Amino acid sequence: MAVLQTLAEQALGWLVIAVSLVVPGVVATICWSPFLASERIRSLFKHVPPFESMVLTYVVVGIVASLPYILGITAVIASLGVDEIWGPPILGATMVLTLCYCIGIPLFGVLGLPRLGIDWDPTGYGRSTWLLLIAGGIWYAGIFALPLTVLGLILSLPGGW
Repeated sequence: MAVLQTLAEQALGWLVIAVSLVVPGVVATICWSPFLASERIRSLFKHVPPFESMVLTYVVVGIVASLPYILGITAVIASLGVDEIWGPPILGATMVLTLCYCIGIPLFGVLGLPRLGIDWDPTGYGRSTWLLLIAGGIWYAGIFALPLTVLGLILSLPGGW
């Protein structure tokens, strides 16, 4: 009986980890969906592997793109002691990740993907494509940065943690 209980506890633990990794990405994917109104963004997800389906690729990319925030903040919290102040390290990690997204998404979309042989922009990667990807990077980063910034500020207050 104890073996079954242990197996059930382990299974529940793995389920909690899986949900913790996937749910924020699903929420971010839903919140970022207004960008799918753009033909260029739909074209991007039609051309990006791993799937032939634009919708499936969009969901998978949206979930995978959330992992740096989830794992980064988890690593920051795991590196701190219980009695330490958590706010500033969370704010620092959030700032670094947000800058990486705001700069990295446009660079990867306009420069990286075509060099990998993924020619996705039917308009030729002009200024409007850059602006669209910059706006998309800021929006996606903001989905994570805003709540994490509030959390970091609350945890920075006296008695916050």
